[in-house]
Amino acid sequence: MTALGAAAPSGTTATFPTLADFGHDPWWLVIIKVLAVFVFLLLGTIIAIWAERRVLGRMQQRLGPNRAGPFGLLQTLMDGIKLALKEDIVPRGVDRVLFWGAPAISVICAFTAFAVIPLGPMVSIAGVQTPLQLADLPVAVLLILAMSSLGVYGIVLAGWSASSPYSLLGGLRSSAQVISYEIAMGLAFVPVFLYSGSLSTTAIVAAQAHGNEFGPGLHYPSWFAVLLLPSFVIYLITMVGETNRLPFDLPEGEGELVGGYHTEYSSLKFALLQLAEYVSVITVSALATTLFLGGWQAPWPISVWSGANTGWWPLLWFLAKVIIFVFVFFWLRGSLPRIRYDQLMRLGWKVLIPGALVWIMLIATIRVWRRQGGSPGVYIVAGLIIAGLVALAWAWDVAEARRAQQAEEIEVAEAQAEAAAGAFPVPALDLPHYHGIGVFAGDIPAASAETAGRAGNEVTGA
Repeated sequence: MTALGAAAPSGTTATFPTLADFGHDPWWLVIIKVLAVFVFLLLGTIIAIWAERRVLGRMQQRLGPNRAGPFGLLQTLMDGIKLALKEDIVPRGVDRVLFWGAPAISVICAFTAFAVIPLGPMVSIAGVQTPLQLADLPVAVLLILAMSSLGVYGIVLAGWSASSPYSLLGGLRSSAQVISYEIAMGLAFVPVFLYSGSLSTTAIVAAQAHGNEFGPGLHYPSWFAVLLLPSFVIYLITMVGETNRLPFDLPEGEGELVGGYHTEYSSLKFALLQLAEYVSVITVSALATTLFLGGWQAPWPISVWSGANTGWWPLLWFLAKVIIFVFVFFWLRGSLPRIRYDQLMRLGWKVLIPGALVWIMLIATIRVWRRQGGSPGVYIVAGLIIAGLVALAWAWDVAEARRAQQAEEIEVAEAQAEAAAGAFPVPALDLPHYHGIGVFAGDIPAASAETAGRAGNEVTGA
């Protein structure tokens, strides 16, 4: 593992903070950091909403917001002012304490999770050397998972306290969805912990500083997105499910739930729920940057420059990576339809969780092999595990295809049996038009007066 608190190896002069560097800032610097994080997330939400509208407009061949301010930049600000000034409607029969407290829970948890995200190395602020990070813990990543778990209470309580069946269904959907995808997300982090040897976010960033990414030193890839690609893919899927964004926005499916858990909310409380959603999007994007893309470290070829990872420059690289992830959220919303709820659960429990467990087993095997000096026995065991998993997957596919074929054969046989038994009325097969009679108007024989009168009596009863 990279030695923390010293210059990083392989040509970069960045100074990585350690846990010992936290907790010594003066009170005024702590207040500045807290305000900076708050303002960053607030402005990030305003810009993200505007950018999402513009990106979706471009994808759908329309302009998007373009009237309020240049390029519509003030549109989100105007919408926020409008929501704050709208009439606050509270339905009868709601639990007022929980109805008001649910949006606050969601917002507080979303903001708190960002506190342990490292934005840069050691910098100087008013002559004080301090990490460009609000706080860090030996279990910082677990704090983010805990805040994500508590954040769902805001959604669940918002749905339950509104005394609306649509809101309640949205809250229940959210609880089941977050539980399912949070398990897979936590499992995706385990290989990162195994490789970095720590749960501290600063240590994880430093563990990805083996050298220039594909640089002149020809070091092996240091970003965990390359070394642990399956974990990275699993996390990309689960972070969309955790934030209730398309195609996983089942808790607020307007097609069947009107608006889901926030159906009964209006004015400022509705704005707080939307703020929590977009802050969560920024937070999970920042976490993906920290755990898998080297955090604030510059990518190659920028990393060739000796000063790329010093001073305030790393903040720019960090923001660029976060913006890429946030754009992916917009891209998915404009490209994919909402999936069914059974597909959502099947993906989480039958694909992501088993795949993450298998990947953890392989990574643990490789780590043991490296610690023991590369014993051939570990290779043999790993090969047998992979061969067994491939055989199980192949057998599962074959059995699934056979079951589908048998079900189709049974369905066809049942349909034939029902048709043979006359279970459904069918028209007579010897009607006049089968013999070409009645195709043209002249082919229809004129009815006699007696026949016409009898037909009239049958119809009218006269």
